[in-house]
Amino acid sequence: MMWAFKSIEIGNAMIRSMTAFTRQSREAEWGVLSWELRSVNHRYLEVTLRLPEELRVLEMAAREHIAKRLKRGKVDGFLRYQPQQSVEGGLQLNAALIDSLLQANETVEGLMENPARTGPLDILRWPGVLQSPEADLSELKKETLALLALALDDLVAAREREGASMKTMIEQRCDAMTAEIVKVRAVMPDILTAQREKMVARVAELQVELDNDRIEQEIAIITQKSDVAEELDRIEVHLDEVRRVLVQDEPVGRRLDFLMQELNREANTLGSKSIATASTSVSVEMKVLIEQMREQVQNIE
Repeated sequence: MMWAFKSIEIGNAMIRSMTAFTRQSREAEWGVLSWELRSVNHRYLEVTLRLPEELRVLEMAAREHIAKRLKRGKVDGFLRYQPQQSVEGGLQLNAALIDSLLQANETVEGLMENPARTGPLDILRWPGVLQSPEADLSELKKETLALLALALDDLVAAREREGASMKTMIEQRCDAMTAEIVKVRAVMPDILTAQREKMVARVAELQVELDNDRIEQEIAIITQKSDVAEELDRIEVHLDEVRRVLVQDEPVGRRLDFLMQELNREANTLGSKSIATASTSVSVEMKVLIEQMREQVQNIE
């Protein structure tokens, strides 16, 4: 009998991890079914299924079910089926096979001088002689796919639970990077002023007559090259985009991976333009935070 089944509604705007595991079983008069699904991170969706021979016909349907629920990840699925040994129906004998075995046994005995006696148990031990009553395969197939849907519900829920933790972690790192931006913006005017005074002092030490306008022009150029306002602006834009992507109702792992690359590029530029310990430490801290996010992003669907 087909059991009542209701698919779980999955909430919107959920970040999903690609790592999860589930095992779902169902026992009825036809026997025991068990689905085991495990998934890990992968660039695309790759599904490997192992099904018993009598249910191998369901492989394409099972793949379609999985592809509708998952977009990325390496998924391994194991289906186990143990037929019920019916007490009422008892065991069935394959009469045609028994006749063939007896004829073959008689022929072999005629070729031997002192053949050993073949007993009933020897015949019963032959593969295929004893058969269990066949299950209703149409009902069994429905049960198998329904159990797979239940397993996918549990797998997706597990991926979303882990994804929620990853989302929180990434948001915290974004907030930490924003705090670093505030920090460096606050000290940058003093850094640029100190750099300008240092260059003026070095020129004075030369004790040669130079064009003041040319000196001011060169100092302005060097100061402009040392200014990181544009890099900080771009980092803020990327962080805003990360926060926006984190609440989208679709797979976002690849988009986040691209944003991590862009953030890392700007952090490297920030470090290369650093002219003070304060800005250097901010660049290093940002790289650490970006790497922590990147490790999480690699596992997001």
